[in-house]
Amino acid sequence: MQKLDRYQLAGLDDRERGFSRPIDFEQAGEEYRAILRYEALHVATDLCPTQELALMTLVRTMQTRGYRQLKTQMNYRNGVYLGSQELWIEYPDPAPEIKSTGLLARFTGWLRARMAHD
Repeated sequence: MQKLDRYQLAGLDDRERGFSRPIDFEQAGEEYRAILRYEALHVATDLCPTQELALMTLVRTMQTRGYRQLKTQMNYRNGVYLGSQELWIEYPDPAPEIKSTGLLARFTGWLRARMAHD
């Protein structure tokens, strides 16, 4: 059986507190699941064809839960300890949803309609 990679995930949690936790991987057949435990939170991704895809799925899941400024660093590759030799990979925060209401929303809607006719 292949030795699994291990990463560190760091960033700001949903309460704007800094955190850093290990990400574990679990193998089921030829697929992988990323697992993160942080305080009372336990997140496990669905099975993915690669560890990298499971990692990206975990990062996106954490972003949907309000976690920001996320970055990862590989600490183990194929079971070999790397320490902090690898560079941190930063993941851009998703663009915030803008919900326009009131006078500004009506003006913007009017302006868009006017520009569409011109």
